[in-house]
Amino acid sequence: MRARTAALLAVAVPVTVAVAAAVIEAGHWRLYADRHRITLSPRPRRSCPDCRGAGGWWVDGANPEMEACSCWTPRRELRVRLLPVPAWPDEPPF
Repeated sequence: MRARTAALLAVAVPVTVAVAAAVIEAGHWRLYADRHRITLSPRPRRSCPDCRGAGGWWVDGANPEMEACSCWTPRRELRVRLLPVPAWPDEPPF
């Protein structure tokens, strides 16, 4: 029974990862994962008629700055914490 379960998991996990990657790509998300967190952040749409996939445009003026396009800015970044980040010591140990 355990060998059967292990074989099923060996097939199911890569398929699940491939499907999740396809869904993330289709939904215009960027996936970042490490041992402390999993982060999904929105990406601009390449087919956006306003920004053409650049994510925004530069606004002229005394202080030029980039204005973000509405194809990705209303979506929030999603973050799942896995392990706590270790605290940095106040002073070096030597």
